Amino acid sequence: MSSVRIECVTKEGCRIGESPVWDEKEGALLYVDITGRKVCRWSPVTRQAQAVPVDAPVSSVALRKSGDYVITLGTRFAALKWKEELVTTITQVDKDKANTRFNDGKVDPAGRYFAGTMAEEIRPAVLERHQGSLYTLFPNLSVVKHFDQVDISNGLDWSLDHKTFFYIDSLSYSVDAFDYDLQTGKIGNRRSIYKLEKEESIPDGMCIDTEGKLWVACYDGGRVIRLDPETGKRLQTVKLPVDKTTSCCFGGKDYSEMYVTSASDGMDKEWLSRQPEAGRIFKITGLGVKGIPPYAFAG
Repeated sequence: MSSVRIECVTKEGCRIGESPVWDEKEGALLYVDITGRKVCRWSPVTRQAQAVPVDAPVSSVALRKSGDYVITLGTRFAALKWKEELVTTITQVDKDKANTRFNDGKVDPAGRYFAGTMAEEIRPAVLERHQGSLYTLFPNLSVVKHFDQVDISNGLDWSLDHKTFFYIDSLSYSVDAFDYDLQTGKIGNRRSIYKLEKEESIPDGMCIDTEGKLWVACYDGGRVIRLDPETGKRLQTVKLPVDKTTSCCFGGKDYSEMYVTSASDGMDKEWLSRQPEAGRIFKITGLGVKGIPPYAFAG
């Protein structure tokens, strides 16, 4: 094993950092601060993060084939023009629910944007249960709802052969798999492939590596874990200097660096004094595996 190195790369912390995505064209890391209501872009060259403020909790960001980005904002799918700082609504979901918002989202290999909702939190990970749903925004800008009764819709990714969709509903403490039809975007045959152990705490964001293994950020667990979706075994644990690790992605020139987002919401002064880097972005090197480039929304 190569030696794993963890480095805090941002100076400012997020309230809830989430949805890290490597933007190859810009050579930069995209991410959001959900309750801070901003979309951020950090450059490894300048070591600076730029931010675009938005008017609602922003929970995920994705690349767009035509340029710029798509985001999930409140209960809206929206387009973001970075230079102009211009946000335009594409469509809205959960119109019958007053207290939900989008959470994690990701684009599938065919260019569809998958994202799910959850109830607004009373405090971190405490909320009205079963209020969320999982949606897909298609390239023609139509929306399909896959299922509801979700607590906290979270990490998602697809197997390397595109036949399996992986998904996390955080309060189930489970990483689930579905059969996936790439032609239609339909999912079915849900099953659990890994149940989190007590010290791993709450499964949050997730990504896949070039060996088909899953990496899951453990909220309140202060770690990312590597799982084999075939055997259901944990292969590796990387502990971070903050408890509230929220999501992870691969990036850098050859996708050999892992970036991990974190949160500071819900931490009191004493807790923050013990973890002054809470809410910042971490870079992990020396994992000995690489990730795959993110897919871009085709609409």
